[in-house]
Amino acid sequence: MTEAIRILHVLGGTGLGGAESRIMDLYRQMDRERIQFDFLVHSDAVRRAGDDASRRAPQFYDQEIRDMGGRIYVLPRFKGYNYPAYRHAAEAFFAAHHEFRVVQGHMTSTAGIYLPIAKKAGVPLTVAHSRAAGVDGGVKGIATRFLRRNLARKADLLFACSVPAGEDAFGKEAVRRGLVRIVHNAIDAARFSYDPVRRGEIREQLGMADNLVIGHVGRFDPLKNHAYLLDVFAALCEIRQDAGLLLLGEGGGMEAAKEKCAALGIADKVRFMGNRKNTEDYYQAMDAFVLPSFYEGLPGVLLEAQAAGLQCFVSDVVTREAQATDLVNYMSLSEPPAKWAQAILAGAGYDRKNTCKQLVENGFDVREQAKRYANFYLNGDSSEL
Repeated sequence: MTEAIRILHVLGGTGLGGAESRIMDLYRQMDRERIQFDFLVHSDAVRRAGDDASRRAPQFYDQEIRDMGGRIYVLPRFKGYNYPAYRHAAEAFFAAHHEFRVVQGHMTSTAGIYLPIAKKAGVPLTVAHSRAAGVDGGVKGIATRFLRRNLARKADLLFACSVPAGEDAFGKEAVRRGLVRIVHNAIDAARFSYDPVRRGEIREQLGMADNLVIGHVGRFDPLKNHAYLLDVFAALCEIRQDAGLLLLGEGGGMEAAKEKCAALGIADKVRFMGNRKNTEDYYQAMDAFVLPSFYEGLPGVLLEAQAAGLQCFVSDVVTREAQATDLVNYMSLSEPPAKWAQAILAGAGYDRKNTCKQLVENGFDVREQAKRYANFYLNGDSSEL
């Protein structure tokens, strides 16, 4: 039997993030006797080439990756001042690993460093893949912009999950000239399809059978704008005393969110659910999904919410390319939270339907995308992606 080709995905980590979840959705659909995924991630536990990667704390997808035959490798987390150590570690890694057919860099902040190193070491095909339509504020964002300069000339292929994501990482001119292939994120649509029986079961388990349940899925990070989301929910509670909020995700901003809940007097109505493997159940329990992000590439969670048949209330900076159904309501963050609350309440009585077929027909289903990716990995032809 011919040995499977190996594809290396470069990420910040293997936690429950958007890019990681989309890659795992894809990985599950691969014929792993022909195509295997490996992961090169970053950690503070590794300072230089040769450090013991086992010191890195396990992350959400680690065990599943290993169960499917994937391998996880670790580079030092890039800090700017450790540029020589980071570059040396990348050089040492690719000097020792010649098995990869494709290196796909989803961490574009340092892709301009590691992708040319991979190419020089003999990797046949390198891909810079942009999955966000913005960068963090402050010094970190300035550094990311600096590191991305000329990235369009440092990879064999350029992918982006949306036009804004492509423009942000590679520049408008690269997108205009057709140098960037737009590969929309895709999900396992059937997994999230509306199930009224399961909806009733999970709402009963949560003790929210008769509540108006609002939901959000995303890490606690400034770009997700949880502070505004909580203001919207507080305004909703003034109108509907039975309102409840489900927050799925973890992150450094969780404690600040809990403190704001207490200050707003809504702590008893907000459920911090953490990271969950069965997110599909919680979408079933919701009556509306709210995503007031400051920027997004093409949010998989918005696709998941639409697949679950949910009315979605989304900031108008989120790309229209994520509108797979007519369930998405775009609203401005300059509007007072009360206006969002009123819109959510006005839409609460909708007839919820199974919209899975629409996502499949509109190209957002991972099963079909996996077939195209398999052809790309095996043959190097990205034209059908």
